Amino acid sequence: MDLTSVTTRWAPRMLSVLRIVSALIFMAHGTQKILGFPPSAMNPPLLSMSGIAGLLELVGGALLLIGLFSRPVAFILSGEMAFAYFIAHAPKSFFPALNGGDAAILYCFVFLYIAFAGPGPWSIDAQRGRRTF
Repeated sequence: MDLTSVTTRWAPRMLSVLRIVSALIFMAHGTQKILGFPPSAMNPPLLSMSGIAGLLELVGGALLLIGLFSRPVAFILSGEMAFAYFIAHAPKSFFPALNGGDAAILYCFVFLYIAFAGPGPWSIDAQRGRRTF
């Protein structure tokens, strides 16, 4: 068995791993804004722009974590991150390393990839027989 066949066989599973890990880390932003965990100075009102972003991060992250409605959720979260970048980060500096927006850019494109590639085989969508990969 050569390396190419192993990586080809594991590629769909690794797509699931990418989705799960990205969703877990992303959810932490939502729990911080909405649930106050981990504790931070940020405690936005629920109906503010940051509060709505927190709801998207918490609920969308949870749905993406389990792989339910993965494609539309990933597409919405990708848009949220693009919006967040241009609203909160880009005005500070043109360079992502200076404006703190590199994570937003990365999330945007990871979620956009998942929206097109699907959630992988380790997902509720796959178990329900939806086209996932």
